[in-house]
Amino acid sequence: MSVFFYGCITLDGYLADKNHNLDWLYQTGAVEETDYDSFYKSMDITIMGKRTFNEIKNMDNIDSLYPTTKNYVFTHDRSLSAKGFSPINCDIIEFVKQLEKDKNIWIVGGNTIIAPLLDNDMIDNMIIQIAPVLLGIGIPLFSQKEALKRFHLKEVKKYGQFAELFYTQFSK
Repeated sequence: MSVFFYGCITLDGYLADKNHNLDWLYQTGAVEETDYDSFYKSMDITIMGKRTFNEIKNMDNIDSLYPTTKNYVFTHDRSLSAKGFSPINCDIIEFVKQLEKDKNIWIVGGNTIIAPLLDNDMIDNMIIQIAPVLLGIGIPLFSQKEALKRFHLKEVKKYGQFAELFYTQFSK
């Protein structure tokens, strides 16, 4: 199993603005300018938090957004308003540990999902696209406990206005 974070942040490290909106991202570029399709085809499972789900659920054709993956949303809600997304209410660490070992898992978003996985050395790869935007305040990507974590830079790519950094975790 490999656990991936794949997502875009601002130059100052934010996933979303202070109101959890992604307007800054939508105004900067499009998915078609990246290698998203190739990345998604290699994933088996997506995991996201409720705020990330709330941001994408209003997109057109959400039912076809992640058609080939099992999609889990960490939430206290017992049901979700979109077909193909399963609500989960348990510990993220225990949930990921029980997933099939031959699957690729994409952590779509949510620093409350990412932080405990980083704290437990469970994120194997980080593909971070950086948009040429400064927000000054917002929802940071990294909010894990203070601890030294080392990653190895595997690749750097440029897609339109985005810089993409591909990091792998140093051997455990």
